[in-house]
This record gives sequence, structure tokens and C-alpha cells, in this order.
Amino acid sequence: MKFIIGSDHAGLALKAALKAALEDMGHSVEDAGPETTESTDYSRYALQVARAVSSGTYERGILICGTGLGMSMAANRVRGVRAALCHNEYMARMSRAHNDANVLCLGERVIGLGLALSILEAWVGTEFEGGRHQRRLDIFDQVNN
Repeated sequence: MKFIIGSDHAGLALKAALKAALEDMGHSVEDAGPETTESTDYSRYALQVARAVSSGTYERGILICGTGLGMSMAANRVRGVRAALCHNEYMARMSRAHNDANVLCLGERVIGLGLALSILEAWVGTEFEGGRHQRRLDIFDQVNN
């Protein structure tokens, strides 16, 4: 699977760990930045990743900031993106199974590395169930048409 991953300065360490984990799982991962802990605007990276997923260039995206809140808010402004802020494995599984989330958002200051890796594994390994859930997602696409 092709992933794109981005963060702000507060999510840099977790981004590196998740990128390595995805590569160890055999996935292709593009790092959208940043490369340093110098203060930066999360919205720039959120929109870059969200647009890349929305365009179909990448199948899924991952965004990390201090809390994950700003990243999820910014990413969800891009048509076709269903960004899910997940704090545990159950949320990760449900975001995929019921909502077909295509962007995972995490907060480095909220969860530890071990939990983040478990969330990532659950999110990557869960397929969308379709059916009644697809009908609900179709309603999303009717907004602003």
C-alpha cells in the first residue's frame, strides 16, 4: 500500500517511528515533512497529505501533531478525505471498518509509542465493511454538491 505521512514539529519523533513501522510491514511511505523540530504550522502538512490522498496519488495518509486535533480538523476540509483522530485500537478499527477512514491522525503528546504502533497496526489491518456503512459515507459526498 502507498502511504504519505506528515507531522508538525510536535509529531516529528512519532512520525519517524511510524514511517519505519510501515516500511517494516512492506508498505511504501512518502515523508511529507518536516525534517526538523523547528516550529512549523501543522495545517500546511495536513493539507499536503490530505490533498495527496484525495487525488489518489496515495491510498492512505497519516498525520501527527501534539494532540492530533489540528491535523484532523485541517485534513477533513479536503473533499474525499475521512481523517480519524484515534486514541486507541478500537477507534482505529472502527474508523476503517465503518467510516473507511483514509487518513489516521495521532497526537504524540497524548499517546505513547507502544500504543501508537498498536493503533497503526489495527488501522492498517482493518478493511472497510461497506454495506450500510457505504450508504452513510455517500451522504458525506452530497455535502456542497
